[in-house]
Amino acid sequence: MASATPLHPSPLPASTRWKPALAGVASAPPRIAIVGSGFGGLAAAIRLQAQGLRTVLFEARDKPGGRAYVYEDQGFVFDAGPTVITAPQALDEIFEVAGRRREDYIQFLPVRPFYRLLWEDGTRLDYTNGDALLAQIEEHWPGDAAGYLRFVDYAKRVFEKGYEQLAAEPFLRFSDMVRVAPSLARLRADRSVYDTVARFVKSEHLRQALSFHSLLVGGNPFETSAIYTLIHYLEREFGVFFPRGGTGALVRALVRLYSELGGELRLDAKVQHVEVERREGRNVHLVSSPFGEREPFDALVSNSDLHHTYAHLYKGHPRAERRQRRLEAAEWSMSLFVLYFGTDKNYDIAHHSVIFGRRYRELLAEIFHGSELPEDFSLYLHAPSVTDPSLAPAGSGAYYVLAPVPHLGHAPLDWDALGPAFAERIFKALERYMPDLRQHLVVKRWITPQTFQTELFAHHGAAFSLSPLLSQSAWFRPHNRDPDIEGLYLVGAGTHPGAGVPGVVNSAKATAKLVVEDLQRERA
Repeated sequence: MASATPLHPSPLPASTRWKPALAGVASAPPRIAIVGSGFGGLAAAIRLQAQGLRTVLFEARDKPGGRAYVYEDQGFVFDAGPTVITAPQALDEIFEVAGRRREDYIQFLPVRPFYRLLWEDGTRLDYTNGDALLAQIEEHWPGDAAGYLRFVDYAKRVFEKGYEQLAAEPFLRFSDMVRVAPSLARLRADRSVYDTVARFVKSEHLRQALSFHSLLVGGNPFETSAIYTLIHYLEREFGVFFPRGGTGALVRALVRLYSELGGELRLDAKVQHVEVERREGRNVHLVSSPFGEREPFDALVSNSDLHHTYAHLYKGHPRAERRQRRLEAAEWSMSLFVLYFGTDKNYDIAHHSVIFGRRYRELLAEIFHGSELPEDFSLYLHAPSVTDPSLAPAGSGAYYVLAPVPHLGHAPLDWDALGPAFAERIFKALERYMPDLRQHLVVKRWITPQTFQTELFAHHGAAFSLSPLLSQSAWFRPHNRDPDIEGLYLVGAGTHPGAGVPGVVNSAKATAKLVVEDLQRERA
């Protein structure tokens, strides 16, 4: 049964609201549909609603959040997706545009170390910022300390150009790319993250420690543009945080804000199709969903998967078909096998752990381009109850562990058959750090590339949309405003600037600005 949240209108100061272009002429604010309630869709909906526009947020599932879904089982709370909060100011700004304070809705808890990095030879690095990280580098790899400081200086320059100046600016024209090309050339954005790191430090362990971040946005460190080294400086500058109550609590806080602004959230409301009809010289987007057929909107913002947007939502539109064909020829990110589990005891581990396998370059090549499931794996282990014990019953622990795996386009594997054995292999590997783990399991569940494909409509089951290659970034990435279908806008991992919570939140900032500017221009 489709459902809608109750509305609680809260007027904003007149200076912040959308205004009719013709002074003295009363008209209803434009009506905008947002498809998908992930962080990108929620952030765009709040920004547009805060500008005085009327928005309706469609969510196909029974809960908001998109990839930030929440599973609950026997008192354990599992965040399904994003778990690393960096650049908290990007989230703060969503509340500020509505005249609110984020702290009044959700608390961010600092996480230290940011990550615990573990290697098979027993080496351990508590990855954090400042002198603490430098001291560990001097202890483990003294010859690389000076090189690391030079890398920090480089990452700072990339951050200042790639994040502060460009992350929330839409690249709509090739001239936008030409304008920044000299800066990108000076920063050698054509080099990969790993190759760039390798110019500064010699230890293979340290090279892995400084390059794995691109995996957090779906990129192979050996192929992803060096622009993504900015993640290191982003974390170093602002820290790593976790929302009290879990990522799902952050989603609920955003939904609460959206509702207070008068926005309408519709759950169990999968958009089946969107028709485009020309009326009075402009496009009207007619949305068909469980709430009705051909419901008219002045514009539509899609936070759905890129390929799904063009191949299914706008199916039959000739320009959508051309975009679909281009996307099918693009490079997509890897997928994930994510294993959620609860134990009847607490383990002495870090909130975030990265467990490197015996191979790095070779394993990543198989994950991103192989046609089979690799024999080994590297793992990311998330232990939220270390920071927030409320996510598990007293004396217990809530965890998830993910393994990057090939997407279904490269490796169309039968994950229903593979899942149980693969989960068992991962549990066995984790027992090095969590002794007798299998004896203490209370609950377990997993999602696979097939889950990403069927429940999140992800093309090939890709977990992070398009790969963040230089040839698929900035102007080369699908634009925040579709250039061919008037009134269609994109938000989320598949558009500029890319995946990761800061990326999708900044995409919402860029996209919402375009929507308001375009509507004002149309009505001038």
